Amino acid sequence: MIKGMDLSSLLEVERCGGKFYDQGKNKDAVDILKSYGMNLARLRLWNDPFAENGASYGGGGGDIETVLTLAKRAQEKGIGWFLDFHYSDCWADPGKQTVPKAWKGMNARELERAVYDYTAEILERCARERILPQIVSVGNEVSNGLLWPVGKTPAYENVARFISSGIRAVRACAPEAEVMIHLDNGGNNGLYREWFDSYLENGGEDFDYIGLSYYPFWHGTLSMLENNMRDIALRYRKKLIVAEISTAYTLKDYKDYEKLPDSRRKGMAARPELAKRASLDITPEGQAQFMRDALQLIRRVPDGLGAGFCYWEPAWLPVPGSVWATEAAVAYMHEKGPGGNEWANQALFDYDGNALPALQVIRDA
Repeated sequence: MIKGMDLSSLLEVERCGGKFYDQGKNKDAVDILKSYGMNLARLRLWNDPFAENGASYGGGGGDIETVLTLAKRAQEKGIGWFLDFHYSDCWADPGKQTVPKAWKGMNARELERAVYDYTAEILERCARERILPQIVSVGNEVSNGLLWPVGKTPAYENVARFISSGIRAVRACAPEAEVMIHLDNGGNNGLYREWFDSYLENGGEDFDYIGLSYYPFWHGTLSMLENNMRDIALRYRKKLIVAEISTAYTLKDYKDYEKLPDSRRKGMAARPELAKRASLDITPEGQAQFMRDALQLIRRVPDGLGAGFCYWEPAWLPVPGSVWATEAAVAYMHEKGPGGNEWANQALFDYDGNALPALQVIRDA
C-alpha cells in the first residue's frame, strides 16, 4: 500500500522554528514519518509563487526549488515522491483555478502549449538532477476544471485538452512515471462519473491513477467514499489513491501558538459546527480510528485497485510565520484573507510537535 504524506509546508515550518518529537525525542519529521510507514512524499508545485518584490506567497513556498529540496531529502532517506502540478501561482482547488501570471490572456491553444512546455521543463530539470517523481498529478482537484475561465467546466473539451497536454509531456519526459488525474469530493459518485465520462468522451489521454480527496467534514461519510471507489474502480479500471485525506484530533484552538491577532488568522478549517454535523469523534483516538477505517476501506476496493493514500499536511504545525497565504497571494487568487494556519488540528503531530496515535495505525496497516 502507498502510504503517502504531503510534506509541502515542511521547510517553512522548520524555518519558523517547528520541531518534531516521537516518544519525547526530538527528530527529523521525515525520519519520524518514515518510521511509521511513509513511503511516498507528495509535493505541490506552483508556477511562480512570488510577489513583484520577490516575497513568497506563503503556503510552504511551492516553488520548484522548495519542491526539489524536499524531494531530494525524501530520496536520500529511501522515500519516493509524487509531484502535484497545480498550474497556478498559488492554491488551485475546486473553488479557484487561477491562471499563472505569465499565462494571463492566453487562448485555449496557447494554454495547451504552455501546459506542455511548463510540464516538460520541470520534468527535464528533475531528470538532470536525478530526482524524477514516481507519480505525477496533472492538475490539482480539477473537479471544476483548471486554468479558468477557459478551462472551467462544463468546457470539458478544453479541460481534456489541457490535461492531455500535461500527460503527453509526462510520457515524453518521464516515461517511467505514472500519471494521476485528481478530483475532490471523494464521496460524490455522480461527480466522478460525469467528470471522467466527459473527459474520455472529449478525447482525453490515458492515465494510470484516479486521485480522490476525502475530508469527512465536507465530503460525506466513509460509506459514500467506499461506494464511489468501488464503482469507479470497476467502471474505469484505474488504480485509486485517496490523494488527500485527514481529520481533526482536537477542537482546541491554537491561537496562542500562532501569535496572531484575530484579524490576521485564518482559523481552523475543521471547526466545532462541522464536527458536530459530521458526527466525528474529535480526539487523538478518534483520529486514529478514522484512519483505521479508511485504510480498511481502501483495501476492500475490488481487484486490488485501492493503491493507497496521501495524508494531507501531517506536519503543518501552528508556528508563527507559517501562513496559508500572504496578502499578495490573496490578491492574486482574488480570495478573502487573512493568512495564518487552518490545518494544525488535522495534523499527525500535536501543536507541540508530538507524534499522534494515528501514526501507529498507519504503520501497522
